[in-house]
Amino acid sequence: IMTQQVSGSPFFKPFFLKTPVSLLRQRRHTLPASEFRNLTPQDAISVFEIEREAFVSVSGECPLTLDEVLNFLGQCPELSLGWFEEGQLVAFIIGSGWGKERLSQEAMTQHVPDSPAVHIHVLSVHRHCRQQGKGSILLWRYLQYLRCIPGLRRALLICEEFLVPFYQKAGFKEKGPSAISISNMQFQEMEYTIGGQAYTRRNSGC
Repeated sequence: IMTQQVSGSPFFKPFFLKTPVSLLRQRRHTLPASEFRNLTPQDAISVFEIEREAFVSVSGECPLTLDEVLNFLGQCPELSLGWFEEGQLVAFIIGSGWGKERLSQEAMTQHVPDSPAVHIHVLSVHRHCRQQGKGSILLWRYLQYLRCIPGLRRALLICEEFLVPFYQKAGFKEKGPSAISISNMQFQEMEYTIGGQAYTRRNSGC
């Protein structure tokens, strides 16, 4: 509030700066508070920055390089899901198609179109949004979304032993040690059976 003295009067008359409230409201509601959508190649930089921060400090390398992120988001964006808050990416999953019973080293870089299985390459959450349950929520949304894609029967992934309980809570089952190794790290292969109808809820995407 600014005040302006009235000429010839000892009093002050309030003078309000006109704030374009309607404009602020319009701007505020331009972007949804929370949105789930498929990723595009335009999201690749944001994806890679979150991934790099999350994984390099722990394992020394990213599950996907920037070129691989761009490749998968170009070939199979429908197998990805991003969580955006106020237009900013806060968590994401990237998957690709796979046609064999078990994952092999080739699955790390290949997309097999029209396949009955999706290989989940990476699930990552922005460092400022961790320890809030966002990873579990996003994974649940993703698995429900996969039920909407005709022909998909299974979701596969590899993870370190300490992450097995996290994926088991989401409905994954262990398939045993993975044949894939990265920087001498050993992994367990997990499988989720996709069946039935997606749980009915608003904005389910089906």
